[in-house]
Amino acid sequence: MLAEPRPIGTLKARCPACGARELEITDYLYDAPLVGLLLLSSGTCSSCGYRYSDVRMAEGGEPERLEVRVERPSDLNILVIKSSTASLELPELGVKITPGPASQGIITTVEGILHRVLEVLDVLCSDPSADMEECRRRRGELEKALQGARPFTLVITDPDGASKVVRDEESKEKLYRALKAVGAATRP
Repeated sequence: MLAEPRPIGTLKARCPACGARELEITDYLYDAPLVGLLLLSSGTCSSCGYRYSDVRMAEGGEPERLEVRVERPSDLNILVIKSSTASLELPELGVKITPGPASQGIITTVEGILHRVLEVLDVLCSDPSADMEECRRRRGELEKALQGARPFTLVITDPDGASKVVRDEESKEKLYRALKAVGAATRP
């Protein structure tokens, strides 16, 4: 088992923000408790400062669909590793997120996912042509879910089988500390 993330290679790539070939990406391998081998990628463009990070299971597999039923406030702390190729859905909340060409993998919690969805909703609802009543309704539903007062299902569909859900508290904390060291983990 790898005690800390170990660098395995570095490459220069074209920056998606400025187009310069100055995005230096370093890949790390980490054997996370109860998760397995993770491939972590982290980089910064020396031209414009754009930051890139990605995470995925190093040992991808068959396409898979992961479902998590969120029914109580403690379920919001479930750790989610979503690869850059995975789509995410919250059917009861009317949310579906599909990966695009610049999609990045994330390590967060169910709560963190809800916060990201709220951020996107705020951007969409800032459009003058947005239906403000619908925006308020959706925001209300998401806020209830964040309080643990609105049960919902989180569905991750990953064609590469490189996503994972972790419920064990001790393993989540060890994993978070190790990933934070390389800038690959986020908390709400």
